[in-house]
Amino acid sequence: MKRPIETLIQTVRGQKVILDTDLAELYGVPTKRLNEQVKRNSSRFPEDFIFQMTAQEKAEVVANCDHLARLKFSPQLPHAFTEHGAIMAATARYRLCSRPN
Repeated sequence: MKRPIETLIQTVRGQKVILDTDLAELYGVPTKRLNEQVKRNSSRFPEDFIFQMTAQEKAEVVANCDHLARLKFSPQLPHAFTEHGAIMAATARYRLCSRPN
């Protein structure tokens, strides 16, 4: 189900961000693959583009956003992308989509 992008934007650490799960869904790729591309291209993602959330931040976001309930029991801590990080992830997405499986 497609949600308006405004509903996917969260405020974490005083910054407007979109979580890796939502960004991957927008780009039509699995979250795992998006995070792999980010890791491979880590030099393109400085700290002001992306950060890993703490367990407490994750719990707060899950409690406040019904669509993130699936993260409640996940052992992984989500990554949060700032606006610039989401744009940079789009370039990683094109690389991901152009690679054979």
